[in-house]
Amino acid sequence: MNYISTRGAAPPVSFTQMLLAGLAPDGGLYLPQAYPKLSQNAIAAFAGRSYEEVAQAILTPFVAGEIEAGALRGMIEAAYANFRHKAIAPLAQLDSNVFVLELFHGPTFAFKDLAMQLLAKLIDHVLKVRGERATIIGATSGDTGAAAIEAFRGLPQVDVFILYPHGRVSEVQRRQMTTTEGGNIHTIALEGTFDDAQACVKNIFNHRTFRDELNLCGVNSINLARILFQTVYYFTSAAVLGGPYRKISFVVPTGNFGDILAGWMSKRMGLPIDRLVIATNSNDILTRTLASGDYLVQTVHPTQSPSMDIQVSSNFERLLFEAHGRDPGALCRLMARLRQSQGFAIEPDPLHAIRAEFDAFRVAEAETTREIARSWRETGFLADPHTAVGMSAARKAKAHASESPLVVLSTAHPAKFPAAIAHATGMQPDLPGQLAGLFERKEKFSILPNDQSEIERFIHARAARASARAAP
Repeated sequence: MNYISTRGAAPPVSFTQMLLAGLAPDGGLYLPQAYPKLSQNAIAAFAGRSYEEVAQAILTPFVAGEIEAGALRGMIEAAYANFRHKAIAPLAQLDSNVFVLELFHGPTFAFKDLAMQLLAKLIDHVLKVRGERATIIGATSGDTGAAAIEAFRGLPQVDVFILYPHGRVSEVQRRQMTTTEGGNIHTIALEGTFDDAQACVKNIFNHRTFRDELNLCGVNSINLARILFQTVYYFTSAAVLGGPYRKISFVVPTGNFGDILAGWMSKRMGLPIDRLVIATNSNDILTRTLASGDYLVQTVHPTQSPSMDIQVSSNFERLLFEAHGRDPGALCRLMARLRQSQGFAIEPDPLHAIRAEFDAFRVAEAETTREIARSWRETGFLADPHTAVGMSAARKAKAHASESPLVVLSTAHPAKFPAAIAHATGMQPDLPGQLAGLFERKEKFSILPNDQSEIERFIHARAARASARAAP
């Protein structure tokens, strides 16, 4: 299988080329040239099978023979060996026909682990086969950074640089990034928002000389492999609830649109999904876009769900490309307007195509707090603020939805956001045993201005030293 760029000016690439590149050289995002289709019988057969078995079945067509089947299975098993629940992504029932998909049982207690652990195994494997080193660069609004650091720490083929918005992540999220030991790990507290960090990473990737010299590799969801790996839990949860013989709807708390895009891709692959519900906090660009057709960037407001404090949803580019009939010219015109005027209007036909599959709801801060308290009081399920945004949106969706089951993606462990939990419930959640001593560990990070040149100098100096040490 080959992969094409949304901008249309880069040649198709193989899976391993896409895996290591992250961003296409024309500045676009990769997508499969075609989506493999799974039969109804194949999907039905996922019932009762392990998460690892389903992952192998779903991912094999995307790898398309580039990685030997036994090696792929070994990496999948290694990726999920340290998850705390044998089901990897178990379902819990909250209400009649409302379920929570628990995606926080990985090593950093966030859904990013499900893709990042496997991504690290695959990148390390490909680099070793090629005899190469790579420089990993990523931006995080909280959970991606910790997941990447945990997955890549100590790997000899890579140096890792993670940018996070200074003062705009929870203390637990920050300490998960800044206290991890590993000589190949570098955390950068960027003076700005997540959108600034994300834009900086994209601009660095578009600096071709710098990119080629350091063999840059992306781990944000601009890397399509991340999203492909996330399709697995849509299939496993649907199989538990009777798919493919009944349709399932999914409610996804999202800011960057990657997690819910994995659901859309699952539908393209044959999973009978009814509705995909976008749940946003007060940084509601996606809700506003679906309501009006106008994608307009506004100021980022800090909230108790910081991983969703985003105004530029980079993965929305992929959906726009698909909604415009895979027309790179139309997509490039929209992206040019976004650069020039911080917004654009979606034409009626592609907007209709998006609305045919997606709903979107905005959840205010007070609603998030009430949802945390209500869930704990009525069901005993303690939701982190991002999951609470999804649960509140599910209530709104259920009011005018079909009878299909609603599955809310629970994206993080509540202990990562103790202030929000204490405010809503009056109790302080205990840190899981794996995070014992987190607040006593020494932190290591560098505060840098939102200046691409200065960040590039910082990365170049440290990556070059690491390469010199690794040279035979």
